[in-house]
Amino acid sequence: MSENSNENNKKRGLIILALFLIAFGAAFTGFQLYSMYAEKQKAPETTTVTVTVTESATEKSVKNPVDFNELQKQNPEIYAWLKVPGTKVDHPVVQSAVSDDFYLKHSAYDKSWSSSGAVYTQMCNTKSFKDRVTLIYGHNGYGDTMFTTLHNFEDSEFFARHRYFYIFTPDSKRTYKIVSAFKYDDRHIMNSFDFQDNTVFGDFLYMLGNPYSTVKNVAEDLDKPLNTSDKIVILSTCITYQPNNRYLVCGVLVKNEKTD
Repeated sequence: MSENSNENNKKRGLIILALFLIAFGAAFTGFQLYSMYAEKQKAPETTTVTVTVTESATEKSVKNPVDFNELQKQNPEIYAWLKVPGTKVDHPVVQSAVSDDFYLKHSAYDKSWSSSGAVYTQMCNTKSFKDRVTLIYGHNGYGDTMFTTLHNFEDSEFFARHRYFYIFTPDSKRTYKIVSAFKYDDRHIMNSFDFQDNTVFGDFLYMLGNPYSTVKNVAEDLDKPLNTSDKIVILSTCITYQPNNRYLVCGVLVKNEKTD
């Protein structure tokens, strides 16, 4: 065999070896990539997920600033506490088991006679705040006591700065976002509307967000439109020299926390 033939055979051998190594490398790389892909498919996702924690999903509780045990020793009809930041509304809430008008002229603390009365609900409402609409009443015009300072919400800048009020019960803290504050007529709201009727309740909610009063402030930053699953609390007081009108501050429940 000639020298040229040997040289050609060596070249062919080297070429075949190189091709083999390239093919082997490609196969090995493919196998590695496939293995990595398979492992990734098995592995849990590591992207951040935003979780909405509902009331039933957590046992975390907050400190209750109200000593209901002591308050109820004075008057067992005290069942809640209302606080409206930016005002002097920081009072116990009562409900008489005998007369809806009792706390118009009696103190919440000991049921003694008091011209300024108390902050109270009527028997048409439960004391659970689970009703679709709960009305809380308080006097206006006795200095700056009871609900007089709710009229601060007539100022648009004050309204914009103070967007929440709070109701404490022995086992909960309820946060309400203020939807609107406006002048209304003197009808008895709880007796004038059948809130169990979804259409009636829906129309009422629309009115809260779009009051036809000339004296009004309305929230523009609600997270979602009001709907028939919402729980509403309305704070109602008189307007000086306007016996046929009432001033309403309306809130929707946005958080319900357990307390210890």
